[in-house]
Amino acid sequence: MEVDYIIVGCGLAGIAFCEQLRQNNKSFVVFDNSSQHSSTVAAGLYNPVILKRFTEVWRAQEQLDIALPYYKSLESLLSKKLDYKSSIYRRFSSIEEQNEWFSAADKPALEPYLSTKIVKNTNVSIDAPFGFGEVLHTGRIDTNVLIDSYRLFLEDNNRLHKELFKYEDLILDGQEIKYNTISASHIVFSEGFGILKNPYFKNLPLSGTKGEILTIKAPDLKLDYILKSSAFLVPLGDDLYSVGATYNWDDKTNSTTIEAKEELVNKLKKFMTCSFEVVNQVAGIRPTVKDRRPLVGSHNNYNNVFVLNGLGTRGVMIAPYVAQQLFNHIEKDEPLEPEINISRFN
Repeated sequence: MEVDYIIVGCGLAGIAFCEQLRQNNKSFVVFDNSSQHSSTVAAGLYNPVILKRFTEVWRAQEQLDIALPYYKSLESLLSKKLDYKSSIYRRFSSIEEQNEWFSAADKPALEPYLSTKIVKNTNVSIDAPFGFGEVLHTGRIDTNVLIDSYRLFLEDNNRLHKELFKYEDLILDGQEIKYNTISASHIVFSEGFGILKNPYFKNLPLSGTKGEILTIKAPDLKLDYILKSSAFLVPLGDDLYSVGATYNWDDKTNSTTIEAKEELVNKLKKFMTCSFEVVNQVAGIRPTVKDRRPLVGSHNNYNNVFVLNGLGTRGVMIAPYVAQQLFNHIEKDEPLEPEINISRFN
């Protein structure tokens, strides 16, 4: 088999790059053994504001301009609902936080996203005496449905190899890449935290941060917006809500922990007054980088070996943006942004 590209990894980054290839009539195959869980355990929020500090997300508008049409096209391709548009309400804990919100809303970069009207709390199951600030142009992508459906799409088109990619079987010979019976012009590694086992890119400063998310059932909550307080509370339908997420910089396993469950339950009880039941808990390792920017670029010694990784906590927003950057870099010889280019660590 001869293809233009081999893609290793079928998470948010890998799928976004596959779509660049598919829309530009490039042939490709994907290797993925479902060993990385960060995309499937993600809350899937797209939100242009860092709500802890009331600051703008890096390249927020550029990312949204690419991401929203991208997910709409995927809904059509996969015949699945993926994009659930919803306001995010930031719970205020004091008058001082209200004032900080209004100051942030006056900034030109944040003005399109922060409503200047304080939303009064009318939900008897939420304790919010100081009300909420509403973030606009936000929502949730169902990453589980996206990844499962896209893998099926690849299978139906004979493009998916559900197996471990063995680096020792990769042969790099000039401009030709060989892997078993496959010949390719380029290879792109989008393995998430799994990159630490990749001999070509294992020295990149990707540390990985474990996150755990709960699913709760709360029949009395009746929440129709995404709530951000000490934790995110995301409605999923049928009285189910996603609660997250934790941050653990030491544990690098995908095992759920009692400590994370207790942490999230305690945070919920600080602002939620109704009863609830924990019905599920998942964990995964986010591919995080010390400077909070993605890892995109080519290998020092092989100009047809590439990495697309390090999306961190905002993979839903940033994946389509950086995938387009990498495609244009490879196929159109356009320079990568210095902030995402792995050459910044040389």
